[in-house]
Amino acid sequence: MATLSFSPLKPNTLFSSFLFPSKNISFRPIIYTLPHRNTPPLTFYAAKRPSAASSTNSSSSVTVETVSPENDANSTVFVIRARNRTGLLQVITRVFNILGLSVEKATVDFEEDYFVMTFFVTDSRGNKIDDQKSLESINKALIDAIDGDDDAALSVAPPDRGVVVRKPRLDFGERKGQAERMLGLMDVFLKNDPISLQKDILHHVEYTVARSRFSFDDFEAYQALAHSVRDRLIERWHDTLIHFKKEDPKRVYFLSLEFLMGRSLSNIVINLGIRDQFADALSQLGFDFEVLVEQEGDACLGNGGLARLSACQMDSLATLDYPAVGYGLRYQYGLFRQVIVDGFQHEQPDYWLNFGNPWEIERVHITYPVKFYGTVTDEFLNGEKCKVWVPGEMVEAVAYDNPIPGYGTRNTINLRLWAAKPSDQHDMESFNTGDYVDAVVNRQRAESISSILYPDDRSYQGKELRLKQQYFFVSASVQDIFRRFKDTHKKFDEFPEKVALQLNDTHPSLAIAEVMRVLLDEEHLSWHRAWDIICKIFSFTTHTVSPEGLEKIPVDLLGNLLPRHLEIIYDINFNFVEELKKMIGLDYDRLTRMSIVEEGAVKDFYDLWPQKFQYKTNGVTQRRWIVVSNPSLCALISKWLGTEAWIRDIDLLIGLRDYATNAELHQEWKMVKKVNKIRLAEYIEAMSGLKVLKKAIVSLDAMFDVQTKRIHEYKRQLLNILGIIHRYDCIKNMDKNDRKKVVPRVCIIGGKAAPGYEIAKKIIKLCHVVAERINNDNDIGDLLKLVFIPDYNVSVAEMVIPGADLSQHLSTAGHEASGTGSMKFLMNGCLLLATADGSTIEMVEEIGQDNMFLFGAKAHEVVALRKKGPTLKVPLQFSRVVRMIRDGHFGFEDYFKSLCDKIEGTSDYFLLGADFMSYLEAQAAADKAFVDEERWTKMSILSAAGSGRFSSDRTIQEYAENTWDIQPCRCPF
Repeated sequence: MATLSFSPLKPNTLFSSFLFPSKNISFRPIIYTLPHRNTPPLTFYAAKRPSAASSTNSSSSVTVETVSPENDANSTVFVIRARNRTGLLQVITRVFNILGLSVEKATVDFEEDYFVMTFFVTDSRGNKIDDQKSLESINKALIDAIDGDDDAALSVAPPDRGVVVRKPRLDFGERKGQAERMLGLMDVFLKNDPISLQKDILHHVEYTVARSRFSFDDFEAYQALAHSVRDRLIERWHDTLIHFKKEDPKRVYFLSLEFLMGRSLSNIVINLGIRDQFADALSQLGFDFEVLVEQEGDACLGNGGLARLSACQMDSLATLDYPAVGYGLRYQYGLFRQVIVDGFQHEQPDYWLNFGNPWEIERVHITYPVKFYGTVTDEFLNGEKCKVWVPGEMVEAVAYDNPIPGYGTRNTINLRLWAAKPSDQHDMESFNTGDYVDAVVNRQRAESISSILYPDDRSYQGKELRLKQQYFFVSASVQDIFRRFKDTHKKFDEFPEKVALQLNDTHPSLAIAEVMRVLLDEEHLSWHRAWDIICKIFSFTTHTVSPEGLEKIPVDLLGNLLPRHLEIIYDINFNFVEELKKMIGLDYDRLTRMSIVEEGAVKDFYDLWPQKFQYKTNGVTQRRWIVVSNPSLCALISKWLGTEAWIRDIDLLIGLRDYATNAELHQEWKMVKKVNKIRLAEYIEAMSGLKVLKKAIVSLDAMFDVQTKRIHEYKRQLLNILGIIHRYDCIKNMDKNDRKKVVPRVCIIGGKAAPGYEIAKKIIKLCHVVAERINNDNDIGDLLKLVFIPDYNVSVAEMVIPGADLSQHLSTAGHEASGTGSMKFLMNGCLLLATADGSTIEMVEEIGQDNMFLFGAKAHEVVALRKKGPTLKVPLQFSRVVRMIRDGHFGFEDYFKSLCDKIEGTSDYFLLGADFMSYLEAQAAADKAFVDEERWTKMSILSAAGSGRFSSDRTIQEYAENTWDIQPCRCPF
């Protein structure tokens, strides 16, 4: 057993961090002095490290023992056994110093790859420490400090922070008092009684927001409130990270380029269980909690269902106690703000960080270099040739942490977002040579990587920036994952036992090549061993069934930006094709289709490896989409189920079926819907000036009919608008008696079109010109209204979804992989009018076809209908409404010509004409059901009761058990 020994030597020497040598070195003295102590410095002699063959225990064990020394009656001996890491000695000596203790001497022994450190310690008077309570407190402080959160090893101050002049050391009485105070405060959590909360809020008003506690407005009150909540959130977050570090479970690392978090305040206080306490405290200060919630902006770091799904899954991972870390990008500008001018969509930057983000924690000490461009050279290491990537450009990835709390648990996991900054080295070189302009340009070029969500990729520069963005995010995340693993493990055979990487859609797919590069070029594993690890740790989820939805990267672009990765991908593909030849022979057509470089249909892969494919129904979190967005419904459900346990175990919702015909529940259910419709109507009036209901008094005669999702041809908002035109045309041609039989409708459409998607933008314009005509036609009155909600986001959805009676999901069958929007409406008791596509198929299984309004061709019928081409007959009603648009009935006939051309004859790829008659029949069925209040309410209750299958809790549990192979790791209270 090799030994490191300490002995006193020259005093007044600068103390630096203790770094155990990573290679065999010769003996040489290195001198240290403990900080702000008068004790002599310590010198250690570095001996040979143990052989690399020594075994590694998979757990991150830290033990502290107090023993009685044989030859030193005046010292207390602390024996600490822990894994090596940078700064370990500094952490230990800092604890002794804070507690007012003196280290007289110390030794360090090796036990395989553990270090056993023995410290001979006295109190500040030079006496032995005998008090058992003090010994237990010291042991606890040492363990908490050594085995702290995963980033503790990185929390070393940079060497260029200047000279620190410390004040004289405290005398014995002061030092003893300081130690007692710190020990007394270590286990005290922030209190949640009204007085404590009010003090914390006012403290942040004065010292964080820097406003007078006697004069501050709603936004400043929100900022103070958010920081008070954050304080409590961080307590749980730290506890969770420390617990994960101690238990060392297998973790899942969730990589997603999009996280559509929306507002965080309401969700956090509900998950922490302190919403009512804060509301009461604020009320006594003269503020309304709900008003302050509205002061928060949306964090729109994503687009649509994929991004919102990521946010829901993080909530479920925390709630179900799974050890997980999310990784994404901290975009300086979120998804663009949609502004409607004269019916046309205009995009404006979303300056979501203008007023700061109280939920994020900047980790300036956690940065990683990310490389681009350059060349790949061959070098020899230990007699073997290896590849070395010499980059042409480097930027720094800086971490921003966002704690995500679970509901009904202390677990709070981390979402780490990366921001791009210029390399300090490049910056300094430019400044030192006087090239200040070049330094500024370099900074702008680096920061552009994480500036904007989805840069326009119609140009080469746009494609390059998007690829840079994806690799930057992947590289920083992979480095962080490897660093965390190597903090406590040395053998990469253990990597699959501790790491699962989940790729959320195609954007992080470069992670496979990046991990392969690190294993080959930096850890120097063999190809076979590295590839075996790759195959065990990765899982990938695609959220589209359309081949065009999968990304393809031009070879020349990839080779220029990431030359080493292109080599690795070629090698992966070569080995893959060779394996294919053994399985399918020389079927070159099929080999070409399946080649990574010439990617083909998924079916070929499924035929050969069906066990690698799993189908999982996505889900949404009931905490956000019922508890936060519809508190009245939440309270009603809890009342009738007799428990709030359904918030964590949503399968309990099925108990509502027992009361589906209960008259009392019906009345209360309708009242909840009425309240939510009033709220939505007020929002529409404030937003557009349109009174959707007579004299702004809600009448249940009006059906709120909603379609809110990203504007796309396959989602068929155009079919909805054509249906509205048909309804308008029918009402217009009715006599007064027939109009009395019409079910009043308020049709609500919302969603954004991609900036370069012209057809989608024309659909938005068509919606506005049709709305202009209908809403101002006195013959129509309140029988039909059409509203487009601009800049639709999570916060608006939280208002729209609870107030909807009917929601439309119209994608052409076979194009929607899942569709989570319908799940949110279903949970809120909204009835669905939908095609048999995506999750709708499973909803039929859960609530029955009688409780939905289905229409349109089935997926297996779509191909045959498309083959009919010009022989496919469409109903006269369809031709009439298209003709109304062509003839300029709503104006802009030239502008809409290309839109009409897309849906007539052989150009109608998404089958609007073929499905139109079935769509009108489904609408008529919805009208008929709506006038039967008892039937409609029963259908609504059964919809909510059957929504349990569509919770992200179930989705995550399936992933954990069947894909990631991870177990819950619950942090004790």
